[in-house]
Amino acid sequence: MYKINCLNPIAQAGLEQFGGQYEMTDHVDEADGILVRSASMHEMELPGGLLAVARAGAGVNNIPLEKCAEQGIVVFNTPGANANGVKELVLAGMLLAARDVAGGIEWVKSASGDENIAKAAEKEKKKFAGTEIMGKKLGVIGLGAIGVKVANAAVALGMDVYGYDPYLSVNAAWSLSRSVKHVLNVDDIYAECDYITIHVPLLDSTKGMINGEAIGKMKKGVNILNFARDLLAEEKDVLEGLKSGKIAHYVSDFPNPTTAGQPGCIVIPHLGASTEESEENCAVMAVEEMKDYLENGNIRNSVNYPACDMGVCTKAGRVAIFHKNIANMITKFTGVFGEKGINISDLTNKSRGEVAYTMLDVETAPTADIAEALQKIDGVFRVRIVK
Repeated sequence: MYKINCLNPIAQAGLEQFGGQYEMTDHVDEADGILVRSASMHEMELPGGLLAVARAGAGVNNIPLEKCAEQGIVVFNTPGANANGVKELVLAGMLLAARDVAGGIEWVKSASGDENIAKAAEKEKKKFAGTEIMGKKLGVIGLGAIGVKVANAAVALGMDVYGYDPYLSVNAAWSLSRSVKHVLNVDDIYAECDYITIHVPLLDSTKGMINGEAIGKMKKGVNILNFARDLLAEEKDVLEGLKSGKIAHYVSDFPNPTTAGQPGCIVIPHLGASTEESEENCAVMAVEEMKDYLENGNIRNSVNYPACDMGVCTKAGRVAIFHKNIANMITKFTGVFGEKGINISDLTNKSRGEVAYTMLDVETAPTADIAEALQKIDGVFRVRIVK
């Protein structure tokens, strides 16, 4: 019986995927698996028996990834599960920047007591006039699951779309419309585009990428959309760009004291993935990843361990080993089984940076003393008998 703890409310559509060998618990210290959305885990003392953490969403900056890796705890996320919800809000953000819909709505509210409001509206509406997005140039920085959907949708709306991603995956390339112009230098997007939308992860290399220097390369009157992470932009530089007229609008899904209420800032209360469909998709995907790992040892969409899939074990047992990515480890592992006279029928080893993951299917059911012997090998973080 595996025990699962939810640090945040998780959509019932996901929780329903757990079968009879799972039990929900309110006590995190007894959990084998944790499901989380936005709750911070950095100050948590991770339970000794914790095997996996699944984030129902893409961002994992609320989870101590390195600490989990060193304890043999696999951290999953759900890339692409909320992509359509975010895509639709990005399109809405572009329209809000192009047409002063929000300003018009506020005027209607303020004039709600005027019995001649319809006549007054005809005079006032010129204050809220805007432009159409058809024919405008959109630059999409980051062509992952969300960026590809945004780019393709913008093509369908008649926009001239430029895409930049130095790490474009094969799957993303196949999904991307042939009408999208793939540029090799982000400066081309800065120089050419009327709208720029960012869809990259928050890394040391991307933090503050939309700064004074980047803004200086942009067209006058550019509209910048940030539905990825607020720290991707140096927002004080953005405010300076708004004051100077270099930037027409900054549309952000991340309220903070820097941008909230500032002229030219259209700030949305983090609604990108806040749709019923997105929450359900993320929950279902997170639970499926966790189940496959707990039941079979397979790793899919982990952010701290390599992908690894050996299907369902059909032999007497399966052993999973988390360890440092150093030489001679496989020899040491197989030596332990050899000493016990246990034949290994299948084996896979994958690495990711400084960590590695090895799974072995064996023809004799592994026992606790096997796990103990493997655990004593220098460089091993954790040994788990899956079956």
